[in-house]
Amino acid sequence: MKRISFFVPALCALTIISGCKEVDTDRPETALEFPLPDRPVSDLGANSFSTETARDGRGEAERVMALAEITPGMTVADIGAGDGYYTVRLAERVGADGRVLAQDIDKDALERLGNRVAKERLDNVSIKLGAGDDPRLPEDSFDRIFLVHMYHEVQEPYAFLYRLWPSLKEGGQVIVVDVDRPTDQHGIDPLLLSCEFKRVGFELMAFKDAPELAGYYAQFKVAATRPEPNKIKPCRGPGSASAGGASKAAN
Repeated sequence: MKRISFFVPALCALTIISGCKEVDTDRPETALEFPLPDRPVSDLGANSFSTETARDGRGEAERVMALAEITPGMTVADIGAGDGYYTVRLAERVGADGRVLAQDIDKDALERLGNRVAKERLDNVSIKLGAGDDPRLPEDSFDRIFLVHMYHEVQEPYAFLYRLWPSLKEGGQVIVVDVDRPTDQHGIDPLLLSCEFKRVGFELMAFKDAPELAGYYAQFKVAATRPEPNKIKPCRGPGSASAGGASKAAN
């Protein structure tokens, strides 16, 4: 992840008294109270992890929705929706009495998805622009929130997860599908994933290696409490200066 620092001249004039502080201009102001991840973050990848035909050929969405126990009438969110592979399939599964919120930080992707939703007449789907440190979801609203092949691209994971926490209904769950490989190679070690969720107030409910998903499936629920932002300690990622590997991440 690229970071740019500079010295503010006006503040440097005060170094006799207080010293000069570096300012990180890459981080949004709304994320500054949260720690940065102690690991690389993947660049934003293509909106399509694979072709929809190939994904359906190995039964990906059907398998994930079955594991997540998606039923008619549920309200679900598809974060990092891209061109809508999960959005349209979730819309069919939850039915007319359910709702799907498709969210992304890519305006062009959301425009394409909006056109698709209109063309396919998916009246139970709404679309929302998110931010890198905030999914911008309404509180107490979702039975399931899906993060499919995208969590490793979240620039501010602790701020993001902290602000995701209140959006789940009682009994709601977060569903993650990802790949066990380094975070700068579009994946994340499952132990590191579990650690980062735990540090922000989530508990791991289920985990499954799943070749048909080209990765693994993880399912989280909210814990009883959520720490204050300044109390969150970043997990030690593999190869970091402070750790010997992701196997220590949950410690």
